[in-house]
Amino acid sequence: MKTTANTILITGGSAGIGLEMARQFAALGNKVIITGRDEQRLNKAAAELGNVTAIPFDVSDAASVDDLVNRITAEFPDLNVLINNAGSAAVHNLGTGSGAYEIAADEIATNYLSVIRLTEKLLSLLSAQKESAIVNVSSIVAFVPTQHLPTYSASKAALHSYTKSLRLALKDTTVKVFELMPPLVNTTFSAEIGGEKGIAPSVLVEDLIDGFGLDRFEIRTGQTEDMYQFSLASPEEALLAMNGVS
Repeated sequence: MKTTANTILITGGSAGIGLEMARQFAALGNKVIITGRDEQRLNKAAAELGNVTAIPFDVSDAASVDDLVNRITAEFPDLNVLINNAGSAAVHNLGTGSGAYEIAADEIATNYLSVIRLTEKLLSLLSAQKESAIVNVSSIVAFVPTQHLPTYSASKAALHSYTKSLRLALKDTTVKVFELMPPLVNTTFSAEIGGEKGIAPSVLVEDLIDGFGLDRFEIRTGQTEDMYQFSLASPEEALLAMNGVS
């Protein structure tokens, strides 16, 4: 997949991983559109980057999705890359009656169902391009869950499964399907689970761009690759290691 001269839509592009994606892809000569629910933060990100288009957007709202799709179709008919990066996560304990259902409903809606809806609505536009791609951002916990983010882990496992099926469904089209699987990344999003110990967003995005150019469809960065291999060799030991259980 080419890494320059694309038109790229990044959901959740106003901070963290998404903002770094916007920065690096724009620097390579791509036309970049970023979205986010927080309009103030989104506008701040756009002002910081200076060369992107910012569109306020809530991935979990059906009307907002339709508005975005209509605008993209009208203003960016050359869209050829969709990066499904927007996400929601909450630390909670399944054993303490912490409102797991409500948390899971939000995480599934944002991390999984919204990806399916937006992808489906933009698929005809992407398919019309000579070369196009979908990038779904999942997580290391798609392979091995953590008890601190149990329902988030489940939502990312669902996204991983969907992505594999989507790749098969589109194998004879112009649309390539990538999955970026971050380990712990040092962002505000991950602060509650020790994000300061994670890799820099720039490292993750550099790996994404490298994988993009090499058609490496599953991009397992850093510790994700290690944990993936560990899970293949010993699923139970990998689960204990992920959760700090000896």
